[in-house]
Amino acid sequence: MKVKVLSRNPDDYVRETKQDLQRVPRNYDPALHPFEVPREYTRALNATKLDRIFAKPFIASLDGHRDGVNCMAKHPHSLSTVLSGACDGEVGDDKTVKQWKMEGPVYGEEEEPIYTILGKTVYTGIDHHWKEPVFATCGHQVDIWDEQRTSPLCSLTWGVDSISSVKFNPIEMYLLGSCASDRNIVLYDMRQSTALKKVILDMRTNTLCWNPMEAFIFTAANEDYNLYTFDMRFLDKPLMVHMDHVSAVLDVDYSPTGKEFVSASFDKSVRIFPVDKGHSREVYHTKRMQHVITVKWTSDNKYILCGSDEMNIRLWKANASEKLGVLAPREKAAINYNQKLKEKFQHHPQIKRIARHRHLPKVIYSQAKELCIMREARRRKELNRQKHSKPGSVPHVSEKKKHIVAVVK
Repeated sequence: MKVKVLSRNPDDYVRETKQDLQRVPRNYDPALHPFEVPREYTRALNATKLDRIFAKPFIASLDGHRDGVNCMAKHPHSLSTVLSGACDGEVGDDKTVKQWKMEGPVYGEEEEPIYTILGKTVYTGIDHHWKEPVFATCGHQVDIWDEQRTSPLCSLTWGVDSISSVKFNPIEMYLLGSCASDRNIVLYDMRQSTALKKVILDMRTNTLCWNPMEAFIFTAANEDYNLYTFDMRFLDKPLMVHMDHVSAVLDVDYSPTGKEFVSASFDKSVRIFPVDKGHSREVYHTKRMQHVITVKWTSDNKYILCGSDEMNIRLWKANASEKLGVLAPREKAAINYNQKLKEKFQHHPQIKRIARHRHLPKVIYSQAKELCIMREARRRKELNRQKHSKPGSVPHVSEKKKHIVAVVK
């Protein structure tokens, strides 16, 4: 004989204290929830709308400079410390390299550099090794210096044009990348004191930034309004071409996760790009912000700093609708749940349209529209040329290969 017994454990439904939430039993059998997907879609739609409502990325403006902010640097160990230099004589083209103390001078004491190195040419860029007391400068050539010496350990050069930027690789720390005014991106090996290879693009590259998680990946900010993500092992074509800016891209910096990067442009906007996408996921702008010269992504992956022509450094949230401050456990659970719902329904037309929509200044909007028309006209012209030519005489060139002139090893 079969006997069925109902068993109830009070731990499953009785509250321990009066402040606890009521426990509600739930059966997860999908047959009992026929409207689960429409219900989740509605929640995803509401979460996407709320994201746009609460998207207030601007946090603060830091003033104090008397001219346009030209460069910034993050402290490698302190999240709350950022260094900035402006064009009012604080950072100069006077053929010298100066080392300073991080602590400010005491009251009544004049601030003096620890030591000064006098060079032979004007220096246009500087970067420090991630671990060793070694730094690199660039001008007419790339010089590698020891902090305790007044002459360079070695000098690296390839070509005769001036070099505007030099960056150490954060993983393979003996590798350097530099951008020259003759449209070159040159890679150097510090161990052998030689240049490895260089890629020549259609237009000049202003700066580059290495991916902090993938040693061989770097992104270059170019004068042709685009950013190019390269694998240094295969420079014949970029991994991705990032388009959206409507003027020259002046600076780029990676997030600590290596999955996104932020770019600063002459078109008075800051954009956030996923590494594997060709278009930006976010654009930041204000009425007063002028040409953005420099940008940094903080080491805690939460904030973005940008320095522009009108003497201000602006602090933005990396995630525009993120709530700052301490979150309760239920808030964290709700945020994670909504995020998963948005990912699940991200390709539905209505949700995709709301998530992508951004208000742009009229100048940027009209220039983007004009660039789109020009790009479409070039594509149509190329298709017509292929259609009315002998088969194979006009080969199809992909967008990734169009901007690469040559790779020299």
